[in-house]
Amino acid sequence: MTLLLAGFWPGLAGAAALGLVVGGLVGWPARLAASLGLCVIAGLVAAAAIAGFVPGVAGLWLDGAALILPVYCGACALGALGRRLVVRT
Repeated sequence: MTLLLAGFWPGLAGAAALGLVVGGLVGWPARLAASLGLCVIAGLVAAAAIAGFVPGVAGLWLDGAALILPVYCGACALGALGRRLVVRT
């Protein structure tokens, strides 16, 4: 896992920055279904990466997606929360 973090840190930093910007610009989704669907997809990708269904380079891409997608989603949530706090005051 440390090797994956060392290799994917630029992608993780980019996902966090992009998520903060997108969450700050767009805000909270109007319907909860989109957020829940993205969480389900992230969970399925993580489960497939942990189970090791996909070998080789495609498995490495899956592991990268399993690392980067939750960081992006969390950063989007933080950006949307920041927008909500700024707009209310």
